Amino acid sequence: MRLILRTSYDRSGCFARLPAEARTWAYTDLHDQLPARAVQRPIGPIGVRAVVYDRYGPPGVLRIEDIPVPSPGANQVLVEVVATSVNLSDWEGLLGSPLYARIGGLRAPAHRVLGSDIAGRVAAVGPHVTRFRVGDEVYGDNLALMGGFAEYAVAPAAMLAHKPAGLTFAEASTLPQASAIALQGTARVQSGQRVLVNGAGGGSGTFAIQLASLAGAHVTGVDNAGKLDFLRALGADDVVDYRRTDFTRLEPFDLVLDLVAHRSVFAYRRALAPGGRYLCVGGAVPTLLGVATIGAALGLVTGRRMGVLAVKQGPVHFMPAAELCVTGDLRIRVDRTFTLEEVPQALACVGEGRALGKVVVTTQGSKPVT
Repeated sequence: MRLILRTSYDRSGCFARLPAEARTWAYTDLHDQLPARAVQRPIGPIGVRAVVYDRYGPPGVLRIEDIPVPSPGANQVLVEVVATSVNLSDWEGLLGSPLYARIGGLRAPAHRVLGSDIAGRVAAVGPHVTRFRVGDEVYGDNLALMGGFAEYAVAPAAMLAHKPAGLTFAEASTLPQASAIALQGTARVQSGQRVLVNGAGGGSGTFAIQLASLAGAHVTGVDNAGKLDFLRALGADDVVDYRRTDFTRLEPFDLVLDLVAHRSVFAYRRALAPGGRYLCVGGAVPTLLGVATIGAALGLVTGRRMGVLAVKQGPVHFMPAAELCVTGDLRIRVDRTFTLEEVPQALACVGEGRALGKVVVTTQGSKPVT
């Protein structure tokens, strides 16, 4: 026999709190009482621990808070989060800089809880969801809704995939955004080509180096001096300390994948061999605008193509990387693991460029809110 605790349904899309003495709750699966929601088991405390912020700023604006458990819409899934990896986009969303990080929330954050790349167990599904069941182990990129730095998060079912049994939750959480960027950025690499990855020591860079190497390319990794040995261990043929060497003045490359673009369009053009291609993902707004306009025009004239990589989201774009990880052809490097209380430090580690590979936040072992 299963106990269902009934609650009132508030207009915000979350269940109203039960009396303080009631410490567990569940959605009802009786659609006549709650037609837009369906869950099949009690899922935990009435309050969800989350790392929240209400204004843009440094890590100090973050705080731990109890928030109502989010409820999934018709095509959404409620995930009991086990691990969430940190991306540079989380750091940008915290600071509100560059300006594109404020899309949807010019003066205040659009979402109070950061964290997009999640891995965990299905706790509830909306009535139109058929691919997942309660208890399934899943992972995915929840960039549209965020919410990963919490014990529970709601995500569109279309953005999730079943977690491979051969990967831990922490490992799976590193893949959705970072590997999708790397896969799409290196998709046209051919054997014998010269490939350079700028910002190679972070999440996307570590995957990009390996993928280009698997394709048979000669790979150069660019990052700070403290990461060069790490890049060699990943398979980089050459490494460059950007503080000492200007990579745009080296022998030209067939592909430059730039994960931290901030130079002039003309410098990047100089780094390309005839027929070469420059792709950037994130960086300074003036640089991105210059690449998208002047760079594109120069490419038509010179044959050295330049553009901003429009990264496609969804399982089809990160599952190939997961398959390579399971077979051992692609390695996942988790540099450090943090608790919810340590999210400010985790974000700073990534944002300040100190991470070797990926940084992961886990909900297990976190302290209760007092």
